[in-house]
Amino acid sequence: MLETILLIVSVLLIALVLLQSNKASDAGQIIAGSSERLFGQVKERGLELVLTRVTLFLGLAFFAVSLTLFLMA
Repeated sequence: MLETILLIVSVLLIALVLLQSNKASDAGQIIAGSSERLFGQVKERGLELVLTRVTLFLGLAFFAVSLTLFLMA
């Protein structure tokens, strides 16, 4: 039963991470010298905020289920 839950959480976590926007493009601003967006107060809104929170929840669920399976073995 827990193995099935772990599999479902894993697939959902992978899908949500792939749906999130690419934040690696912000790293290029360090080289270019633009610091407005890098150090500014940019807040996530709408769908991006929901994806971030659901990803956090699924990551915690993955950790909890994996730890439970490890301790039961």
